[in-house]
Amino acid sequence: MALTQRLEFRQSQSLVMTPQLMQAIKLLQLSNLDLTTFVEEELERNPLLERANDEAPAGEAPTDAGQYGNGDEAGGQGEGQGDDGFGGSADGFEPGQDEWMSKDLGTRAEIEQTLDTGLDNVFSEEPAEAAARNAQDAAPTTYTEWGGGASGDEDYNLEAFVAAEMTLSDHLAEQLSVAFTAPAQRMIGQYLIDLVDEAGYLPPDLGQAAERLGASQADVEGVLAVLQKFDPPGICARSLSECLAIQLRELDRYDPAMQALVEHLDLLAKRDIVALRKICGVDDEDIADMIGEIRRLNPKPGMKFGSARLQTMVPDVYVRPGPDGGWHVELNSDTLPRVLVNQTYYSELSKKVGKDGDKSYFTDALQNATWLVRALDQRARTILKVATEIVRQQDGFFTHGVAHLRPLNLKAVADAIQMHESTVSRVTANKYMATNRGTFELKYFFTASIASADGGEAHSAEAVRHHIKQLIDSEEPSAILSDDTIVERLRASGIDIARRTVAKYREAMRIPSSVQRRRDKQSALGNVLSTALSDRSRNPEPA
Repeated sequence: MALTQRLEFRQSQSLVMTPQLMQAIKLLQLSNLDLTTFVEEELERNPLLERANDEAPAGEAPTDAGQYGNGDEAGGQGEGQGDDGFGGSADGFEPGQDEWMSKDLGTRAEIEQTLDTGLDNVFSEEPAEAAARNAQDAAPTTYTEWGGGASGDEDYNLEAFVAAEMTLSDHLAEQLSVAFTAPAQRMIGQYLIDLVDEAGYLPPDLGQAAERLGASQADVEGVLAVLQKFDPPGICARSLSECLAIQLRELDRYDPAMQALVEHLDLLAKRDIVALRKICGVDDEDIADMIGEIRRLNPKPGMKFGSARLQTMVPDVYVRPGPDGGWHVELNSDTLPRVLVNQTYYSELSKKVGKDGDKSYFTDALQNATWLVRALDQRARTILKVATEIVRQQDGFFTHGVAHLRPLNLKAVADAIQMHESTVSRVTANKYMATNRGTFELKYFFTASIASADGGEAHSAEAVRHHIKQLIDSEEPSAILSDDTIVERLRASGIDIARRTVAKYREAMRIPSSVQRRRDKQSALGNVLSTALSDRSRNPEPA
C-alpha cells in the first residue's frame, strides 16, 4: 500500500471551553460574598465597567463650568458684583484686590503718613505661634469643643473612638513582659503564647518547641509553669484535666479527692457516680458538691476574649407565601451586583485612540465587560429557576414542616428545568434560601431516599432523622428506647430502615446511646428529687 498525501474535509461537533464559558461556570458556584469580591476586581481592572447606582462623592467638586469656573464664566450674579463696585473701585468703594497688589505703597514714612499712625500699632510684633498657643490654652466654650457633640466635619467617624478589642494573645503578651526579664525566657514565652488556640489550650506535645528554640525541655517547662499562672485561670493548659486542675489550685480546692475526680473525667462524662464515689473515697453528698464545683469552672478560658467574628449568612433567595396559597420565590437584590457597560465612554475613546494596541485593549475590555454583564444576568436567572423548582418539589416541607420533606436528587431538578446535573450542583453550592421555617442551604433539600416498609412512597433521610429525634426526645426516663426499639417503631410507621442506619443518624445528631441517656436522665431525676427533699426539710409544713 503506497503512502500518499491528500487533502480531506471533515465536519464534526465538539465542545470548546472558551474563556467566557469558563467565566460563566465559575460565577455559578461563587457565593454572594465571593461574587462581590470578583466584581470589585473587575471594576478596578476594566475601565468600561461601572456600577449601575454610581453617584458622585459628597466632597467632589462638579466639573460643570456653569457652576465652578473663572470670573468671566460665572453666573450673572458674579458679573453684576463686578459692575456694582464690589470687585473694583467704582462709586467710592475701596480698591479691588488686583489694584491693591499692583499699587506701589511707597516707603515706611509714606505708609505711616497715609495710615495716620505708626506701623507698630497696626502690625503687632507678637509672633503667630504665641497667639495660637494662647488660643489653644483657652478653655473650650462649646459642647462640641469638649468632644461631647457631633462635629460638622464630613470626615467625623464615631468608629474612630471605639477602643480596639483585646485579644487573648495581646493579654498574655502584656503579662509576659512583666513576668520575665531575661530575653531567652521572653522568647520561649512568646513562642508558647503563639501556640495557644482561641480556647486557651496548648498542643499536648511541646517537644518540638524545645528543639525549634534550641532550649532544654526543663527551660520550656519552667516558662510554661509561669504562663499557667496568668490570667485567665486555666490558660495554657494541654488538656481539660490540666485546665480544671489549674483553676482548682487557684481556688485552693485541689485536694486528693478532687484530684482523683479530675483524673477520671471520663467516668464523670459517663455519669458513673458509683465508680467515682469509690475512687474519691467520699459519700454521695460530697461527690455531688465536687461535681457542682467542676461544673462552675470554665473549660475554655480563652473564649472570653475576642475571637474571629462570625460572618452573617445572607440569603440569596426569599420564599414567601403567595396570595393564592402557593409560594412566591424571588432573588435577594442586595446580593446581586449591578454593573453596566459604559458605551458612551467607549465611543469617545474609539475616536481619540490612534494606536492599534490601544484599540485592541479597549475592544477586549468592551467584550469582557459585555460578557460579564451577560454572565451575571444568566447566573441570576439560573439560581431563580433552580430555586423555583426546589420549592415546587418540596412544597410539603414549606407547608407542613421537615417531616414532609421528600427525597430529592440533582437529576430530578435538572430534568425538570432541562439543565445538566453539574449546573444544578454548581448553583446549589454556597447558596442559601430564606423561608418561613428558617434559612437553609439549597443542598439541604437534596436528601437520600429510604424505602417504605409497605412498598409506598419513599421517605427522605432528613425526615427520618427528624422522626428519630422526636422519638428520643419524648422517651421517659424509665423507658429509654434502644436502637432496636427505634427500628421497630419506625417500621410500624412505614419506614424500612436498618439498625446501623439508626445508629449512624443518631451519632450524626450527637445523641448518646441508650445506656448513656438512661444514666443522664436518672441523674437529672435524682438531682430534682434531692433538691425537692432539701427544700421540704428547710421549710416543714405546719401541723
